[in-house]
Order: sequence, then structure tokens, then C-alpha cells
Amino acid sequence: MRLTLLTLLLAGSLCAQPTYDLLLKGGHVIDPRNGLSAVRDVAIRDGRIAAVSANIAAGQANKTVNVAGLYVTPGLIDIHAHVFMGLNGTMLAGGRASIYPDTFAARTGVTTMADAGSSGRHNFAEFKETVIDRARARVLVFLNIAGKGMTGGKEEQDVSDMDAKAAAQLALAHKDTIIGIKVAHYRGPDWTPVERGVEAGTLAKIPVMIDFGQFRSERPFQQLVLEKLRPGDIYTHAFYLPVPLLDGNGRLLPYLADARKRGVLFDVGHGGAAFAFRQAVPSVRQGFPPDTISTDIHSGSMTAGMKDMANVMSKFLNMGMSVDDVILRSTWNAARAIRREELGHLSTGAIADIAVLRLEKGRFGFVDSWGAGMSGTQRLTCELTVQDGYVIWDLNGITRESWDKLGKYEAQGDPRWDATRSSGRLRRPAGR
Repeated sequence: MRLTLLTLLLAGSLCAQPTYDLLLKGGHVIDPRNGLSAVRDVAIRDGRIAAVSANIAAGQANKTVNVAGLYVTPGLIDIHAHVFMGLNGTMLAGGRASIYPDTFAARTGVTTMADAGSSGRHNFAEFKETVIDRARARVLVFLNIAGKGMTGGKEEQDVSDMDAKAAAQLALAHKDTIIGIKVAHYRGPDWTPVERGVEAGTLAKIPVMIDFGQFRSERPFQQLVLEKLRPGDIYTHAFYLPVPLLDGNGRLLPYLADARKRGVLFDVGHGGAAFAFRQAVPSVRQGFPPDTISTDIHSGSMTAGMKDMANVMSKFLNMGMSVDDVILRSTWNAARAIRREELGHLSTGAIADIAVLRLEKGRFGFVDSWGAGMSGTQRLTCELTVQDGYVIWDLNGITRESWDKLGKYEAQGDPRWDATRSSGRLRRPAGR
């Protein structure tokens, strides 16, 4: 009898153990890969998506967070950023500098970013040691075909240091990090950098991202996207003023549909000088939205018209794109573009990278790279960011207990909230 009672008590105790670490309850889930756009609960366990369901009991989780009225999406993926802080790779054209990823990523829902060519094969090792291996954000790399990367100087014009085979070998040796080849800022009249970038991409079986430094009649943009690039290759800065998108009457040029049909991807890459409303608005309204939304974030763009990922996404909302379409281009489309399809979705078992976004309604203003304004009535802001199952950004403290319910929490010295999966405990800072 005693043994039976003890068995029942143990069984009851085991049943009472929470199934999940964290439960996001009542939000509007947008998961483009799985065709889901509806109110659902999302449960996380051991850094993975454990369940997405219409009603998961709050008692099944260590921590339940009410996200009703908010959008719950996969963690945002920014495929064009500049985050190499090394001595030989910090400066972009005009003296604008790369920035450390953890200073901006989490606060706008970005959990993964691809540095777009800041490093080349000569300084990739420094980039990996000083930033990639230390950052909380997941940093991937488009390796510059120029050996020294994006220095903003003559090194980017040195065709003799654009070694396709060496770049491909490095990419193959670092498949977990190097996801593409970048060709950028070349001012010469020939196709050599593009051809060597494509050669490297072909050898390593990875995509190439192109950023025309200058537009030249000897190497027309139409030829780039209709002949030189392969299916899956990316042209960033799609709405840059020199890009031939519209005819003299403001109508979309027909070759763009042909380029997209053959599989070339068009990325926003907003940046400090590469996004114009008078290019983007008519293009979107005539059925040519970007395939992927990205920031080209650096010290110049983040303090100008670009600002951050949420702001760029909001611009496209106010051009007429739906929330679902904007999320698609910032998550699943981006994951496919960089061929990291383990990211960008909320399938059961997937990495628990999540952005919780608020859609604000009101009167807002937006600025392009040339100082032109656009008014809007909606804006996305990031309420909560979860990476690998950990809460790493909480704008309004929605995961936290009120101070007056915690008792004498000051007894722990200098307490800080531990960004754990349960998100419910205070801890003493390391080394104190």
C-alpha cells in the first residue's frame, strides 16, 4: 500500500513538471514557410520550437508571456550588414564604419545577419576571432572577392588580388560561416570582379551578392542580371537611383521580369545612399517588390534615413505591402537566399529564434537615402527578441515579474535579470 501511494505521488510530481521553458501566448503567428498566419501559442524547450498550437495551457511552461495583439514571427534575417570591426576592415566608402552586431541586432528582432563583404580572405580570420565567435547575434559572411575586403580604398580596385580559387577554398573550409561571395564598389569598365566572384561562388556552391560601385556603359546593369549572374545570385541596392528600373514615363522596364524569372534575386540593401522612394514606390506598386529586405547597416546609415531593420520593413508596409509579405522577405526568403533553411521559420524542432513585433497605427514619417520624405500610417517596432530560446530583448519588460512581488531581491547584491529560457529568476552578475 505504501509503495503504491509512493508511486502515485512520484507520478504526480513528474506530471507536474513543466513541459516547456517559455510559452508565448495569444500572438498572431506569421510563419511563411509553413503557410501560417493566425493566432497561435508558441512553446519553446531546450532552445528549440517545441509546439505551435491554438491553445497551450499556461501551466505547461516555466514562464508564460502574454503577447496578445502582437505579431510573433521567426527571428529576422538581415542579409546585408557591416559588422567587421578589424583594423583592416572597418571603413566603408565615405569613412562610414562597421558596427558591433550586438549593439543593434536584438532591439529590432534581428537574430541572424550576413556581413556583406567587409572582410576578404586576408582578414577573415581576424573577423572570425574578434566578432563572429564573440557576438551573441548569429553572424554569417559574404566573403569579399577583394582580398582585403571593403576598405574604402584602392584595395577594392585591385583586380590582381581577386583570387577566385583562394576565395572558394576559404569558403569551403568555413561552410558554417561563409555563405556567399561579395563583389562591391568596383569602378573599372570590365567585368573581371563579377566574373571572378561568380567563379568563386560556383566552385564553393554558394551565391554571389553584387553591389555595383559605379554604373558604366561598358558593363550595363541589364547584362549583369540577364547574363552574368546565376539563378540564386543577388543584386543588392535594388532601389538605388542609378539602377535602371523605370522608363521615362515611370513604367517598370520589362527586362526586370526576365531577370527575376531566371532566378536573380533583388535585395533592398538600403544603406546610407542606396535607397530612393522614387525608385521603390513605383516599382512596388507595379508588382516588383524586393525578394529580400535588408539594411546595409553601418554607422552612417543607422543614424540617417535607414535607421534599422524595423524601419526599413515599415517603409514597405506604407508602400502597400502586407505585414505577411514584409515578414516573408525578412525571414524565410532571406533564409533561402543565403541557403540556411534551418533558419527563418517556426517549425517544430527549429532553432527558437523569434521576433515579437508591434504594429503601431498613427502618423509617421520616413526618409530615404537622398533626404526625401514619405508619410505613413503604420510602423513596426520590436517588443521582444528570442534567440536560441533565450530572451535577449524585452522592450517593455513583458517577461518580467513586478518588483513588488519579488520580495527582498536586493539581498543578491547587484541583481540583473538572467536572460534564461525560464526568464523568471534573478542572478548575481558574474564575478561578483
